[in-house]
Amino acid sequence: MNTTEWIVQRVSRLRAPSPAVTRSTQERLQARLRQGEEAMSPRALRHKLDELKAIVDPLVSEVEGGRRAQAVVDWYASATPAHRRDLWLLMSERFVADPAQVKAAQETYLATVGTPDEAAAEVLYRRATVSPRRRLLQRFSAHPEGIAFLVNLRAEMQAQLKTDRRLRALDVEMEYMFSTWFDVGFLELRRISWDSPASLVEKLIKYEAVHDIRSWDDVKNRLDSDRRCYGFFHPRLPGEPLIFVEVALVNEIATSITPLLDEAAAPADLDRATTAIFYSISNTQAGLRGVSFGDSLIKRVVETLHQEFPRLKTFATLSPIPGLRTWLNKAAPADLLKAWDNAAELGEKAPERLALLGWAARYLGMELQDGKPLDPVARFHLGNGARVERLNWAGDPSAKGFKQSYGLMVNYLYDPKRLDKNRAALTQGKIPIATAIKDLYL
Repeated sequence: MNTTEWIVQRVSRLRAPSPAVTRSTQERLQARLRQGEEAMSPRALRHKLDELKAIVDPLVSEVEGGRRAQAVVDWYASATPAHRRDLWLLMSERFVADPAQVKAAQETYLATVGTPDEAAAEVLYRRATVSPRRRLLQRFSAHPEGIAFLVNLRAEMQAQLKTDRRLRALDVEMEYMFSTWFDVGFLELRRISWDSPASLVEKLIKYEAVHDIRSWDDVKNRLDSDRRCYGFFHPRLPGEPLIFVEVALVNEIATSITPLLDEAAAPADLDRATTAIFYSISNTQAGLRGVSFGDSLIKRVVETLHQEFPRLKTFATLSPIPGLRTWLNKAAPADLLKAWDNAAELGEKAPERLALLGWAARYLGMELQDGKPLDPVARFHLGNGARVERLNWAGDPSAKGFKQSYGLMVNYLYDPKRLDKNRAALTQGKIPIATAIKDLYL
């Protein structure tokens, strides 16, 4: 092989695609060349790591740390998805607690158990387990736009958590920090009305997750007259509702969503309204997954409504059953599943209709997973202290409603005097249900 052939061969090897090998950030930082689909070269990765370390440098002030964090935020805004993912990996894998310090602090703590020094040793041990990653997140949050940046970053990261376990450390750390930063004590309850800024009303249209808003007339119907909408807001995200609930003020527990969404329906007389129906609750920030607002939101709204309308005595939901049909496909007999394809045509006394109601009652009143209700909406409301009150045939006749639950909807009742008792029962694996639900059991 002559010199020219040797050079051509070596160059072709360099140009050939590398095998798909997943390297840790540590391996990449120590390497010289990029491999496979890695976005940043080792040199660029080292440079970005140095920038992150500079943010948490103990010798710089909070202000300077925040300024350096802003430089990373600016870079992130124009970075490709692959480059952003490399930043997540650096934050997740390279900012961990010192294992030697953790071990030493643990040994000291264990040695002091039962002595007067135990409490102090425990504090030191917990301090040793705090990762520099937490400090990094705090420095980002110091900037006025830092919290919004972090919330959006975590939302973007969610899609890759199942396929890349290396990101879990960053995700868990962010959830912990957000649970502190977004504690309900820092949140403001605001009514959202037709007179609210158009940008805020547009957010409702965008984030509505239960019953799609079809038009401006539709959203006006949900915000005006006999309706109320409330949301939780954080001072660092002033124009962004974190969660909102839509309420209809009526004279009895609603059995169907159709009249509640009917723009032409006559409004209820607010002076005579006795019942508040929570018919839609929507979380808006995917980046705040795992941070709970719903319990406090409903409590605050109940208190607010009762102050404005003292005649209100009943607080209930009209809720979808999103997991029912999926569960039935696994649990119910094939002949019933076939009959339920025509559920809308079943008569009131049809055995197949009674069977569907019975299976749905069992699903809501008996099915648990890890000690919690199987259905996600049931898990939310029952966890807040409500009880399963009533099943409603053809409560949601829309295509979405039929796909989820053959059109069935459920009322969860919020009795302020029984919330704690219902929660206590649920912790013992007993789902609170009304007699009407129990009577439907097969």
